[in-house]
Amino acid sequence: MPRALVTGIAATALATVLLTGSGVVSATATATGPRQPHATDVHRVHIQDDFDSLGPEVRALKLGSGRTAHYIDDGPRDGRPVLYIGGTGTSARVAHMTDFLRSTRKSLGLRLISVERNGFGDTGFDKSLGKADFAKDALQVLDRIGVRKVSVVAISGGGPYAAELASLAPDRVQSLHLAAALPPYGAKPSYCSMSDEELGKSLEKQVADPRVWWAFPDDSPTKRIPGFGDTAFEDGARTYNQHGQKADPAAQVHEQKLYCQRPGPDLSRLTAPVTLYSGKKDTTVPPSTVDTWKRHLPGGPAVRSYADSGHDVQYRHWDQILVDLAGHTDRTVICYRGHSTMPPARIADPLVEKGRATLGSCAWQKAGEDGPVG
Repeated sequence: MPRALVTGIAATALATVLLTGSGVVSATATATGPRQPHATDVHRVHIQDDFDSLGPEVRALKLGSGRTAHYIDDGPRDGRPVLYIGGTGTSARVAHMTDFLRSTRKSLGLRLISVERNGFGDTGFDKSLGKADFAKDALQVLDRIGVRKVSVVAISGGGPYAAELASLAPDRVQSLHLAAALPPYGAKPSYCSMSDEELGKSLEKQVADPRVWWAFPDDSPTKRIPGFGDTAFEDGARTYNQHGQKADPAAQVHEQKLYCQRPGPDLSRLTAPVTLYSGKKDTTVPPSTVDTWKRHLPGGPAVRSYADSGHDVQYRHWDQILVDLAGHTDRTVICYRGHSTMPPARIADPLVEKGRATLGSCAWQKAGEDGPVG
């Protein structure tokens, strides 16, 4: 309960005592006591006919190369297909971290597909494989599940893989969405000068402890999502231990060294629309990388930049990303008068500018209201 409200109630109670000489305070001046616990009336109970989801199921597929790909395919078979390429050090099941807006995704009719990368989760590690191999494997998985064109969303370290796929098969990309995505262009990461052994040593503690790997700052919007942290930690544990890796950093070192490769892939043949998402507080993939992407993308990609986000923009504004993935890039997700809606940007943007609406689902405004006190 807000401190001002508590203070107001206490002051009202004190005034009543002073004026009446009685310690009895009217019902309107005191907070309502907790209700007695009770079960729902038997006549109002609904026993479900289907199971609720526990998240996407990881499936295995034998590839033409003889390797086994692991992937998820979650959503209606006739839904708009989306290839989700997670950040570095994530499993095929990492898309489950976006299920806090699962109902919105279902409402938009999106089919979420994710293919696991080399050495993570259930997938065996082969040091000879590169980013192009992942792109080919992902396309083969899409072929086998009957998907021709796909919208691609890449998160953080998924950026270089998305660029590789868009270069290899630009005709297969319906739209490209890059959220806090690392570009395979421009200056190399500072760790690129390190040996594999040195890099592995520096990553040991993070890989061994998912709570370190997935540590968000205390003011991160993700802290408002019930169960988000635990879901992230579970994916971290799965990524580095699922098939007996025992937190071996070898696959992580290999992937991060792939990020050092230059030049990046040629995207000149890509004709699909591109949207970039950036958090102005991001220090991992800073806002300057937007210009790096723009220099290598044909045409003029749309840019959504948010002052309220850091390297968590992909979660804080996942509602907008979902709407964009569904093809409604001319609309803006807002909370207006206590209800979530997605009017055309020409209507939504002035409301936000005037402070009459806030960006994103109203869930962001409600989150934390009923949390524990103290």
